[in-house]
Amino acid sequence: MRKAKSQYEIFREKIKIILYGTNTVLGRLFDLVLLGLILLSVLLVMMETVQGINQKYHSELLICEWVITAFFTIEYILRIISIQKPVRYIFSFYGIIDLLAVLPMYLSLFFPGASILSIVRALRFFRLFKILHIPQISHQSLQLREAIEASKEKILVFIYFVLISTVIIGSIMYIIEGKETGFTSIPISIYWTIVTLTTVGYGDISPGTPLGQFVASLVMILGYGIIAVPTGIVTAEFAKKSLRDNTVTTKNSCQICGSQLHFDNAKFCHECGSELHA
Repeated sequence: MRKAKSQYEIFREKIKIILYGTNTVLGRLFDLVLLGLILLSVLLVMMETVQGINQKYHSELLICEWVITAFFTIEYILRIISIQKPVRYIFSFYGIIDLLAVLPMYLSLFFPGASILSIVRALRFFRLFKILHIPQISHQSLQLREAIEASKEKILVFIYFVLISTVIIGSIMYIIEGKETGFTSIPISIYWTIVTLTTVGYGDISPGTPLGQFVASLVMILGYGIIAVPTGIVTAEFAKKSLRDNTVTTKNSCQICGSQLHFDNAKFCHECGSELHA
């Protein structure tokens, strides 16, 4: 004989359907309300930084932010108690974001101004992909994530190379230019190198000697390549992932070189050019 469910278990199931059930009427309605409150919260934080609006409506803005914070707090607690493995949710990507969404207002009680950090609630818009539940978007986001994960070692090596380069170039510019043109120390020279490599160019520091200007020109040209390299790495991995997702079956692999990475309608091997046989 099956044991009857307690009122608490029934409550948990209903809450779980509302919070996690995107295919139900109540779940869809809750998701829309949640997205609306996230958008309103971000706008309120922005308005708080506008001096004229903040001076005139400070109390109203504060009340609205606390109401939204209370809603997010209750939602966070309900998400924890409504699932079987709450620890898994707490330390998940969305769980950490949900926690960060409620902390700033409570921190503002001890650290004035911390409420501005509520802008991190914009990260909760990532839930939009789960709410929309569009297969194409989910598939593309998964491919992009896998491409970034596959290329992270290459990107780390590249960043390491860039860091070493900035130290060397910054030191060279400090020696060439000296304190007269604003390169007062190696850290300041490294700052100038980073700004120049990223093609930002604030203009607060600029070389004055012909040799320094020549080095600066090389750094500027190098900057365009530095922008392109990480993009190229991720794009290459993304292309590889797309190719793997559209490969033929093992029995249709190339009989000459053994390559299996072919599009479904491919007639010739992309590695050796041999004809593929079904």
